Amino acid sequence: MNDYAAVLQNVSFRYGNSEEGALHELDLKIARGECVLLCGRSGCGKTTVTRLLNGLIPHYYEGELQGDITVSGKSIRDTAIEDLAGIVGSVFQNPRSQFFCVDTTAEIAFGCENMGLPEAEIRSRVDSTVRDMKIEKLLDRSIFKLSGGEKQKIACAGVAAMLPELIVLDEPASNLDLDAIEQLREIIASWKAQGKTIVIAEHRLGWLSGLCSRVIYMESGRIGEDFPGESFFSLDPVRLSSMGLRPVVTDKNYLDTQPGLFQLQPFSSGGNIVLENFRYSYGRKNALDIEHLELPEGSVTAVVGHNGAGKSTFTKCLCGLQRKFRGTAVIGGKRMKPRDMQHCSYMVMQDVNHQLFAETVLEEVMLGADKNSEDKALELQKKLDLLEYKDRHPMSLSGGQKQRTAIASALLAGKQLLVFDEPTSGLDLKSMRAAAGLLYSLRSECTVLIVTHDMELIGQCCTHVLHIENGGIHQQVSLPEK
Repeated sequence: MNDYAAVLQNVSFRYGNSEEGALHELDLKIARGECVLLCGRSGCGKTTVTRLLNGLIPHYYEGELQGDITVSGKSIRDTAIEDLAGIVGSVFQNPRSQFFCVDTTAEIAFGCENMGLPEAEIRSRVDSTVRDMKIEKLLDRSIFKLSGGEKQKIACAGVAAMLPELIVLDEPASNLDLDAIEQLREIIASWKAQGKTIVIAEHRLGWLSGLCSRVIYMESGRIGEDFPGESFFSLDPVRLSSMGLRPVVTDKNYLDTQPGLFQLQPFSSGGNIVLENFRYSYGRKNALDIEHLELPEGSVTAVVGHNGAGKSTFTKCLCGLQRKFRGTAVIGGKRMKPRDMQHCSYMVMQDVNHQLFAETVLEEVMLGADKNSEDKALELQKKLDLLEYKDRHPMSLSGGQKQRTAIASALLAGKQLLVFDEPTSGLDLKSMRAAAGLLYSLRSECTVLIVTHDMELIGQCCTHVLHIENGGIHQQVSLPEK
């Protein structure tokens, strides 16, 4: 038993607000020092496994649990979650969900303080972690002014400072650009070199090639196959697709506009949404500076750029959600101020947990729609593989299922402008393709903007690309017909 960092024996689990089990008689042993990837279709149970390893089940998520779970020789059932802090560290899909402080240095130290360590030991651990991760420039910064990649670094630093034996990461790369993903890879590689045991649940697979020594493919709450890392990452795209997994290598990077990479054309003129004076600052820092921009009406435009480029600020201003914003837009021939833009637009946030309000999935999908739209709502849920969950509470769904619920709700809202912030984070191959098909089909009804790092999604459904860097327009391109 001492050779294993974690052991799950005959484990079954059903969430308290669900009629179906999330795991079924699962047996899994993870050796010390292993770097393990958990993958599979959305809802396959991989996130539930991570919650068992870090004690969120059964100490936070209620339900019916059978079997034994042991981490570093301690029973998860019998160990208080606060006593697991020095044994298991967790990095979540959205790092904001695990922050407790408003500045970065305090956040890195928070976990150690929560463990009751002496001040001198805390300072030593923080200094060592910052030095090892080379994040000196991120110290004494406001959490609210960090990019997505920077937030993920701080989350990783806070975990690393606690010196856990096992580190669990749930979809850690889903909202990161390619540069930030490479930096995350380097962090995980350093943990691996230190002999840490690492478990990663992820849909975006390519960045983990050469890093994970073992891959657990899950199906319907069970282990479908157990691969050596090298064997798994050698599987051809057809085999991966048949398993519901995304390809290991994406063939296009829409942030890279080198000649010949893909066909580039300027935006067409006429029939455009015209944006004027789109400028915004956070204190003394200019976050957005766009004097004039035209977006094609009836298009599906990808808004791309590195983390911190100004994409989210741009879309919040576009939807009239940014306080003290004074820019205007001409939509459908009508000049609109920010308050008007709120009424003609709908945004699906990156963290959908902040916009799920109803008691059932069906009610959530129909929240902003006409009361006579139930048939259309059911049809949308069918297309997005949500129909069987229509009577479930939205918060009981997996991350990918929540994302699809928010997408369905936006599609029924009947607005002129729909904005999606990372709509495919946490989605598997099938769900991503279904969402892409629906987004592309909307181009004749409204204008769609998608803030995304998902290059596969762009290739599947986008007609245009708007590249933002440093708060300004880097490039606008039209893509070939689908």
